[in-house]
Amino acid sequence: MRFRPRTPLALASALALATLTPTVATAAPPSEGAQGQEPSVTRSEGLAPTPPMGWNSWNNFGCEVSAKLVRQTAEAMVSSGMKAAGYDYVNIDDCWMAERRGPGGRLVPDPDKFPNGMKTLADHVHSLGLEIGIYATAGTETCAGYPGSLGHERIDARTFAEWGIDYLKYDNCNNRGIPAEERYRAMAEAIETTGEPIVLSICEWGQNAPWKGWGREVGGQLWRTTGDIRDTWTSWTGILDEQVGLTKYSGPNGWNDPDMLEVGNGNMSTAEYRAHFAMWALLNAPLIAGNDLRDMDEPTRRILTDEDLIAVNQDWAGVQGRKIRDDGDQEVWAKPMSDGSVAVALFNRARTNTTISVPAERLGLPPASHYRLRDLWHDTESTSTGTVRGAVGAHSAVVLRVWPRQGERLAPAHSLNLRAPEHVESGEPFTVTTTLHNDGRRPLHEVRLRLRVPVGYTVESGNSAHNRLVRGGGSWQREWTLRPTGTRHAPDSRTLEVAADANSRTGDDTHTATAEQEVTLVSAPASGGIEVSSMPLLSAENGMGPVERDRANGYGERGDGATMSIAGTEYATGLGVHADSVVRLYLGGECERFSAQVGVDDQYDGEGSVEFTVRGDGRTLAETGHREGGQPAVPIDVGVTDTTVLQLRVSDAGDGDYGDAADWAKAQLRC
Repeated sequence: MRFRPRTPLALASALALATLTPTVATAAPPSEGAQGQEPSVTRSEGLAPTPPMGWNSWNNFGCEVSAKLVRQTAEAMVSSGMKAAGYDYVNIDDCWMAERRGPGGRLVPDPDKFPNGMKTLADHVHSLGLEIGIYATAGTETCAGYPGSLGHERIDARTFAEWGIDYLKYDNCNNRGIPAEERYRAMAEAIETTGEPIVLSICEWGQNAPWKGWGREVGGQLWRTTGDIRDTWTSWTGILDEQVGLTKYSGPNGWNDPDMLEVGNGNMSTAEYRAHFAMWALLNAPLIAGNDLRDMDEPTRRILTDEDLIAVNQDWAGVQGRKIRDDGDQEVWAKPMSDGSVAVALFNRARTNTTISVPAERLGLPPASHYRLRDLWHDTESTSTGTVRGAVGAHSAVVLRVWPRQGERLAPAHSLNLRAPEHVESGEPFTVTTTLHNDGRRPLHEVRLRLRVPVGYTVESGNSAHNRLVRGGGSWQREWTLRPTGTRHAPDSRTLEVAADANSRTGDDTHTATAEQEVTLVSAPASGGIEVSSMPLLSAENGMGPVERDRANGYGERGDGATMSIAGTEYATGLGVHADSVVRLYLGGECERFSAQVGVDDQYDGEGSVEFTVRGDGRTLAETGHREGGQPAVPIDVGVTDTTVLQLRVSDAGDGDYGDAADWAKAQLRC
């Protein structure tokens, strides 16, 4: 049983239900965000009218793939509600093959992992109303070393078609320098000869800009725009940056692909995963989950199945969102929708809360006396006279959908922000600020604030406040001083929370807004020489897994957690990281010097290239330049007098992050 892609007509009907709004005139896209290029007449016509949605085995399982895993995942896709939300592809990544081709040069599934063959598995997936995808590479070997499809395109495409494959992820490893367009065209033409509707995902890592035309021309329905994603904030935000300027190249049946989702894989917070999913939705990225669907917690399921965000991603007009404002750590992204509304993401990269606002007309909406705002994460609606505003938490995104001339009778749009320092000295008082904005026409009556503080602190002058009236277009700001109640506390993180209750008129229509922020209690290091690996980390972002203390990071020849080793010299102490990595330490102005021996760890047998940078309170103190695997360690010894926060960064040297395990060996402070 084969399943054709959803038609635009069916999608339009589904979207109308999901958005709960009547269809109005199509919105004109912003000036830079013109609708994607129209494809020429190719076999791609109609195979992916909206971005593909599904699951892939690689991000969570790597080479640990099997028929059992795929069957269980397909069944979990149905039982979890993901199928109902629109996910339909169950994709098998690398390592499914036997090490050698079989009779007639055919690819053979690993008999231990897939004892009943691929056709039986495909039939089971199809019986659930789902489609199945598989992996191959446009090279002599796959990235994991299994048989490649270069020179075998016809036999492999025919094999995939006979098995009932619906989707092919076609990778780029071991390509022998043959032009990408030539290699991918060969597979697309081979698929064409089968007569089967197999979606072609061009996984060429964006090295030859397939979005500029040749991706569509050879017959691809989606094309990677970057290297591989990792389950880290640094990784996906770096990929997001690379999508700027690509808006015009994406559209129905030809999608920019910033790689698969990492939502639910465990290395980020719920807020960070929400932001990741929201930005992929606005980018019209293929929504290919990469977590373990069989053991998915409820926050992850809610993110992946959010019908409002999926409706944004699957809007049949296919206009990709774009960044319309960049204020450094704060950004505004907007995506025109087919019904005349605009989806907007207010994105905060900072480690503290903020408020982001933008005029509705800046989003490409027409002038109007009022606008209807829908908060897509919280399923609440309100009305604004023209300001689109959100109180955005640290490493978070507020996502709204805005319609002109709708929702006049809704509650006034209001947002409550809590601003607190990222870190405070343990045992010292500190000040936080709350700001309530009313962007509606009607006033908010009888506004009451309640500040909830961590154990060990009390609020000077009480933890509640009252304001009889906050007028439309106005705001109310209040400062609160928190004082410790007893002895100094050990460094850790505490969460502050504030809530506001208000009426939009004299009746009983109470509206509640809440905000919270984590504050880290810190203490300056003790006097003397200190091993950095023994210190608490103010924050840590790492390209692969956690930052290791006194051990190496990575999954190379020696395995994660091995002794740090640079060019054959082993080190007992230090931090093992993987690019891109940023480690921050609180010094409190009490230290004099930082020293370390740094280099690429021997994990990957000479692979890898990185750059080390030391920064103090935003100032660059030391840089190593380009360092490669196999090179001996280089010393860093810099003064850090009066430095409050020390940042240790390892970047990937601009050539991808494969093999980029790196060591801050013998990292020490003198305080």
